[in-house]
Amino acid sequence: MEFDWQPVWLTLKLAGLTTLILMIVGTPIAWWLARTKHWLKQPIASVVALPLVLPPTVLGFYLLLLLGPQGPVGQMTQALGLGTLPFTFAGLVVASVFYSLPFVVQPLQNAFDALGDRMLEVAATLRASPWDRFVTVVVPLARPGFLTAAVLSFAHTVGEFGVVLMIGGNIPGETKVLSVAIYDHVETLEYEQAHILAGGMILFSFVVLMALYLLNGRMSRDVRG
Repeated sequence: MEFDWQPVWLTLKLAGLTTLILMIVGTPIAWWLARTKHWLKQPIASVVALPLVLPPTVLGFYLLLLLGPQGPVGQMTQALGLGTLPFTFAGLVVASVFYSLPFVVQPLQNAFDALGDRMLEVAATLRASPWDRFVTVVVPLARPGFLTAAVLSFAHTVGEFGVVLMIGGNIPGETKVLSVAIYDHVETLEYEQAHILAGGMILFSFVVLMALYLLNGRMSRDVRG
């Protein structure tokens, strides 16, 4: 039996790129939600958390309309000569960023909330700029939150199915990720290949979660120490 590694590498590429984008985009959102008292805080927090409660196919359907040739984003990308995003790897990245956003923002927001104000006030009295305070005080103390956010984003993206199927379809080498490949094998009664991929995902998920718990425990002890 010849094993097809393409869905594995495509999934890892998608998860890595999605996690990188989400850490860049999600950090300022989480920081704002943790520090602000603006009346928009709860509505924005609710929008960020929507993928936790929405069926993936619902989110995928509306992203398909938004990114498609008749949608506002689709019309903009076509006007720029970029074509449309559905059924492309770029479309998968966009959908994954939306779908995994709460898995980055919420752990980071919790980590920022737990810091309190005292350390930042002390740094401010030493004339540290807001950026210096964030880099030298917030980031080291919130390391467990950053680690949790990155790991959860990566693992969640690896396990996506409904959203990636709606936006990407099933194009080998372009949008056929692991979860879609498993679905394909089950549909064609190729249970041996499905077992290999599904078993690998179970093992991967267990190892990732175990490593996360161990590293978080160690970093929490370091911070307290």
